[in-house]
Amino acid sequence: MDMVKGLGAESPVVIFSKNNCCMSHAIMVLIRGFGANPVVYELDHLTNGLQMEKALTELGCSPSVPAVFIGKKFVGGSNEIMSLNVKGELKKLLIKANAIWM
Repeated sequence: MDMVKGLGAESPVVIFSKNNCCMSHAIMVLIRGFGANPVVYELDHLTNGLQMEKALTELGCSPSVPAVFIGKKFVGGSNEIMSLNVKGELKKLLIKANAIWM
């Protein structure tokens, strides 16, 4: 779990994803639409992807992907990100994390 948290803290926005996950793709498009440039880890392309997926599940992300870190903090999966967007809070969070500038 420490490895995942460490990677999540390396950039203003970090997304753990799988190449074939449509929700991961939707979350990446949404966040990029604000002008952010997230670091994306495709778990199905990493040798330790299964370990990372297990750690994300332990963090409370179910399903394990997409899992989003913003401002060095675990925010959640697609439901949490979409909810933040609907409430108008996702943009504020991205600005606070210095992922975008307005």
